Order: sequence, then structure tokens, then C-alpha cells
Amino acid sequence: MLQYVDTRQGTNNAHSYSNGNTLPYTTVPFGMNHYVVQTNHEGSWFFNPNHRVFQGIRVSHQPSPWMGDFASFLMTPIAGFHMKGDIFSYQSSYRPEEAIYQPHYLKIKQARYNITTELTATERGGQMRMTYATKEQPGFILNAKGNSWYKLDSETSTLTGFINNFSGCLDEKFGIYFTLTFDHKIDLSQTGYFSENEFLTASEMTGADQHFIIRFLDATEKTVIANFSTSYISIEQAELNFSRENQLGFNEMKEQAANRWNHYLTKIIVTDSDTEKVKTFYTCLYRMFLFPQKFYELDENNDPIHYNTTAKKVDKGILYTNNGFWDTYRTVYPLYSLIAPDEYREMLEGFLTSYHEAGYLPKWLSPDERGMMPGTLIDAVIADAAVKGVISREMTESLLEAMLKAATKQSTSSIYGRQGTADYLKYGYVPTTHHESVNHTQDYAYSDYCISQVADVLGKRELANTYRKSALNYRNIFDAKTGFMRGKDVDGNFRSEFNLLDWGLDYTEGSAWQNSFAVYQDFQGLINEYGSKEAFTKKITELCNTEPRFDVLGYGFEIHEMSEMAAVDYGQVAISNQPSFHIPYLFNYAGEPASTQVVVKQIMSRLFNSGFDGYPGDEDNGSMAGWFVFSSMGFYPVTPGSGEYVRGIPLFDSVEIQLANGKKVSITTENNNPQSNFVADFKLNQSEYQKLFITHDDLMAGATLDIKLGLAPVYREYSKDELPFSIQK
Repeated sequence: MLQYVDTRQGTNNAHSYSNGNTLPYTTVPFGMNHYVVQTNHEGSWFFNPNHRVFQGIRVSHQPSPWMGDFASFLMTPIAGFHMKGDIFSYQSSYRPEEAIYQPHYLKIKQARYNITTELTATERGGQMRMTYATKEQPGFILNAKGNSWYKLDSETSTLTGFINNFSGCLDEKFGIYFTLTFDHKIDLSQTGYFSENEFLTASEMTGADQHFIIRFLDATEKTVIANFSTSYISIEQAELNFSRENQLGFNEMKEQAANRWNHYLTKIIVTDSDTEKVKTFYTCLYRMFLFPQKFYELDENNDPIHYNTTAKKVDKGILYTNNGFWDTYRTVYPLYSLIAPDEYREMLEGFLTSYHEAGYLPKWLSPDERGMMPGTLIDAVIADAAVKGVISREMTESLLEAMLKAATKQSTSSIYGRQGTADYLKYGYVPTTHHESVNHTQDYAYSDYCISQVADVLGKRELANTYRKSALNYRNIFDAKTGFMRGKDVDGNFRSEFNLLDWGLDYTEGSAWQNSFAVYQDFQGLINEYGSKEAFTKKITELCNTEPRFDVLGYGFEIHEMSEMAAVDYGQVAISNQPSFHIPYLFNYAGEPASTQVVVKQIMSRLFNSGFDGYPGDEDNGSMAGWFVFSSMGFYPVTPGSGEYVRGIPLFDSVEIQLANGKKVSITTENNNPQSNFVADFKLNQSEYQKLFITHDDLMAGATLDIKLGLAPVYREYSKDELPFSIQK
């Protein structure tokens, strides 16, 4: 399926507007490093698919431009001597339309030098094949921001070094070690670096923001292989990683990387007469296996070890990084439960390591805790794994302990755990003395539900009941008069000034429209607060049909999420951001699935594509890609931790999911055409099926879904048992 993937999907971005805010990563699934063409050396937006400048291939660990990069460096093939010690002097033009950007393979031709560079990846390193069709002396530049040191062994043509740069980390001395071996002899008389525009020959150097220039002997009009590996631990560990991973030739390594990608991409086979939809699907699926990244390595005994940035030392154990759970719990981990449970289990082991080292479960790792976004939504990742039997009882016990700590004990550091914990426990809501109080309250109530689910799995009924009750705390901030969640002060009064279009303040990256419906655990309860399913349906319909206007009160300026909502013109359904992901599915809870079907199909068909502008907003570590992957298969995990998927409408003629247990889910769609926006008939295992959800157990048993689409909606009454999960169902 690699032939369908161009990694530049969603990469045409700027600080002020996002078409994905993705980068074109070449790597292996969950690889420790990502490799990215750099077209601009200023800031976090260092690649644009329309730029015709090639500055080099960047070893990157940037999960989002809003987080920044760390442990990064740039590798650039060059020829000749017309350059100085800065990127501008040695960059080259290239033709993006002729380049190859694939998950496992990158190919670029530099017009200035007539050099063709190819790259493929291993777990912790990779290989470059540089073909110098030039008569000028070939060379190679390694550049890194921050402090670094390099040492060249001319006998083995090996460069080793250490680079210390980071966007945010508890250990200011944290960095990355590397070993880089060339298959050609080095010309020491032309190797070195620039100091105040004077070239100094050297085989060693230490400094900040340096460009180390290597030139080769007898490599004119030849191919040079650069084989490299990295480590967060030591040069010795980088060399050990090299000895294990970098013993293949380029073509064999490329094939190995391709096989690793196809292992995941072939887990789901979609077929359709529209090739563009297929391309979009597989490029989205590729993005779901980039993050989190492995942060651990294997010692000489093949035991996992990692660099502990909290204790500032090497420790034993699995560790992962680069993940924001506020984004990814919604779609990424539910997919892993179907097709990658072993990896899911190992990731949770890594997040448990983070808990033991930092004292709290992670919220946003990059490389360690950054404390971004409200809530502690890793709770949903844990609950989903526990309910679906992904993790052992022992691990479940340990993770429940960690969940309870965040729910009951406020950290002295603002980056860890829940914010406003004491107030939430005292008032049953987070008051307006805390920023984004509405989102915190709803997220904590949902996390309480997740705790109750994990406690249930462990047979802790009393604990489960306690937290299932506090999972209803969202009711404490619901304003029946306006029909929205609103910020309350410590005296129980709603904030006096209320404008439906105001973004920020009590809400996260949205207004009351986008942030009043995060009651994943109890939509029937929310319907009860409205007084009837008719009133609830009217409110969601109004949300969809309200002009996408906004006011900037909470921010004081227009943030990119506002711009994106206004641009796509899908009412107040800001599908450009995570708080709106589930909103199109809410009609199901009121027994009105036809509205879900038409809204979801229009979003899939019109707002996603495989191109440079492929997403309606920030993609965020596979989360938005996951929305498309799930929605296009015809179901969506509205409530991770419930063991259910809410029905929507499939996009493809057929889908086959190869489940982790060896069984299959086959989905066939009849009358699949642009004008058929409604599900006219649905069969599960050849039997009529009326429920508006499918259980995880239904799928894991192996299932056949036969779906017929229609031009007009089908209306009927639904019993409580046919509606998706709610606590108060």
C-alpha cells in the first residue's frame, strides 16, 4: 500500500493557517528518529511542499510545530568550495515534482550540485546513498543548532558526535549521540569548519551552531554511502545500535523498511473506484503509526534502557515520547486495540515508566512532560485498553493506582496531573479561577468514568460506583437556560458575561459551541438536562447550521483554529480541532442517525484529501488522520473506555480489517455513490441490525457488515438498547 502514500499530505502550512501542520516523515513505524527534507531553517515550519529549496535532510523529533524540535541535526551533500559556514551559502534548488516522498524512502536531486540523494530508515538510524554526478570534489555537511562536538576517525571514515538542543526538557544537558560512517576515504586537507569566514581544517570540533564539512577522496562521479545510527544514551550505545541495525545494503534496508510499513498498512484493505479516496485513506493510516516514538534502546543484553531526563541518568525500562493524549486518545489508541494491541501494551508500559519517574502519568510528552492542554486524557487510553483486554491485571492495577493519584492529589508543579484538583473535589467542578475551567470539568468527569471502568475490570465495585457518580459532575456547569456548559465561580454563579461566539477564557481552542458537548460518558444524561431528545437534536442542529463566526475575547487575537473553522464553512462544527471530532455523531444518541450520516459523509468527502492541503486543521500525532480512518470505515469510537463504536456511514466500496487475533471484519457497501448520503439498510453477519453502535467484541469475533446506501433518509424509533452507551441509559 506504500504506492498510495505521499508523505507530503497536509504539509502546506504557515503559523497562521493549518492544512495539517504535518511534516513529511520518512522513518519506520514508531521509529526513534524521523527524517525530513528541510526547505527553511527558521523556526518550526521548516518544510513546505511548494518551496524549491533543499537545505538537507533533518534528523527530527518534532511532534508538532507548536511543540518544536529536539535532538535535531541536518545532513547535506555538497560539491565544490563555493560556500561558507551557513546554510544559505550551500543550499540548493530542487524539483519537488520529481522528488519521491514515501514512508520508507526519500529521493531528492540537488540542481546546484547534480547530486541525487536517497535515504531509508532503521529503528534508530538509517542510510543515505549519494550519487555525485559532478567533477567537483564531493562533500557532506553536518549542521546542528545548539552545542555540539564532533570527532572524525579518518582511518575508518567515521564521524561521531553529540548534539545538545531541545525545545523543552528537564535536563538542559540532554541530547543525541551519533555515529556516521562513509564508504569513501576522507580528504583531511579539505575537511573542517568555518570560523569568521575562514575555513579551518580539523578532524575535531566543539562549539555552538557549527557546520562541520567533510570532503571525500576519489569520489567524483561516484556513489557514496553514509550509514548512521543514533542514541540518547552514549556513543557506545549508538555504535551498538549501528552494529544491530545497519548491516544491510541500501536496497535491502529499503525493502526491510517497506516491509515494516506494509505490516501495518495491509492490516486494513480498502477498495474503491475513486483512487483519490484510497490514497487519502492510506496516507492517513500511515500517520497513525508515526507517534508515539520509541525513546528506549536495547543494551548489550538486549534489555530495554532509556535516558531518564527527570533523574538525569540512564535507567532500565521501556519509554515512549512525543504524544499529546488530549489529541490521540480519541482515535489513535482505539485503532491500536483492533490491529496493534501488542504495541499498545508496550506503549502503556512506557507510560507507566513515565509515571514512576515523574510521579504522574504523562499528559504531553516531548521529550518529557510539557504539561500542555487540559485534563488527564491518558485515562481514556488506559480505560480503553483495560475494557478491551489489551493489558494484564498486574499492569491494570498499577495504572489504576496512577490514575487515582492524579484524581486525588494536586501536584506542586503545574505541568503534572490535574489542575484545580482540590477545587474539583470540593465543588464538583473546576471554578473560573482556573483557566479553561469548562474543559477541565468535563475532562475530569470523563476521566472519573474511565477510572470507574478500570475499577470495574478489576472487580473493585465500590470504587467503580464512587467514580461513576462523580463522572456526572458535568451537570454542575450545565446552564439549562442557555443550553451550554458555562464557567462558574467558587460561589456557584455562572460567569456574568456570556457570548456564544467568544473563544478561550473558560474554553479550550473554541467557544461554548465546540466545548459544551464533551460528555462522552453520558450523552443520555445530557439529553435529560435538555429536557428531551427533541430539544437536544434541535441544539446540535443549530450548532451545525450556525454561521462559523467567532469572537476573540479569550485570546485577544485570531488563532489559527478560528481561521480554519471560518474557512471550511461547516457551521460551528470546527472539525479542524479535536473538541469537535465527535459532534457529528451526536445525532445517534437522540435516535437521528440520518443527520450524522450526511454530515460525516460531507466532511469526509470535502475536507480531506491526499494532497498538500489534505486536512481541515492540525493533524496532531495521528488524531485527525484517525478520525478519517474510522469514519471512512463506517464507525467511530466516541467514548473510548466503553467498548463501543458509534455507527456512521462508510466511504468505500469494501473494507477488510485483519484483526490482531487472526479474524477479519469485512465491510461491503452497496450503492456507494456521491449522492447516497444515508444508510438505507445495515446487516451484521447477514442479519438485520438496528443498533446505532457496534461493540468491540462484535468486531473481534470476526464480523461481516453489509451496508446499503440510499438517496433519502430512513426514519424509525429506537429503543434504549439500540442507542449508544451512556451512564444514565
